[in-house]
Amino acid sequence: MNFVLVDKPKPHIALVTLNRPERMNAMAFDVMIPLKETLEAISHDNTVRAVVVTGAGRGFCSGADQTSAGRPPHIDGLTRPSVALRAMEMLDDVVHAFRRMHQPVIGAINGAAIGGGFCLSLATDIRIASTEAYFRAAGINNGLTASELGLSYLLPRAIGSSRAFEIMLTGRDVTATEAERIGLVSKVTEPGALIDECVDLADRISEFSRPGIELTKRTLWSGLDAASLAQHMNQEGLGQLLVRMSTDNFEEATRARKEKRRPVFRDEL
Repeated sequence: MNFVLVDKPKPHIALVTLNRPERMNAMAFDVMIPLKETLEAISHDNTVRAVVVTGAGRGFCSGADQTSAGRPPHIDGLTRPSVALRAMEMLDDVVHAFRRMHQPVIGAINGAAIGGGFCLSLATDIRIASTEAYFRAAGINNGLTASELGLSYLLPRAIGSSRAFEIMLTGRDVTATEAERIGLVSKVTEPGALIDECVDLADRISEFSRPGIELTKRTLWSGLDAASLAQHMNQEGLGQLLVRMSTDNFEEATRARKEKRRPVFRDEL
């Protein structure tokens, strides 16, 4: 069975679906390893301009699979502590893979995003939720920490520190309605409309300049890490100059406005 499915609902859009619905797409290694490999392959597919990621069935991703997690690769001869470290590193790499993708990634959060699944949702660039979606930092409920796979880094930056502390320290569910109100997701839609909504958004983004989109994604993420406003503004300026000086996109946009048509960006002079 293929645990990760890839479709092309429109010519420049990739739809990636976690496909283990009977386990609510839990983070077994036989799901997460192909997910990472799929994301890396799509990142280098120059026909793809934007990506949508969702889950099959009732869940987006229910976090750690405590029943049938599978076996991580390349662990022969290692002791339990080393296996644990390698396993965590493999899961960390999935989160990094989202961020490293050349294309923007839209999370179509169709259902439960729990624990590590909450982290995966935050690794996407834009999130749209079904009315049936909910989020939970489940580690605290399991006698562990709620901090895993970048959650304690990403969540405060998404919704502010006070809300993030409260959600992570209580382990409570955040409904789709609350998620929209606090800025965790951009929009909430009916379940049957979720994928179409995300694909339409991806299609709209894909019409813009490829380097413009890629540099905007990079700059937004780097802004979360910037040590100072001056440092970040310098990076923004360099990105803007690169596209301005190496393409005729600005001139095309000006012509298109005058001619009352959509611009066609060639991304070259």
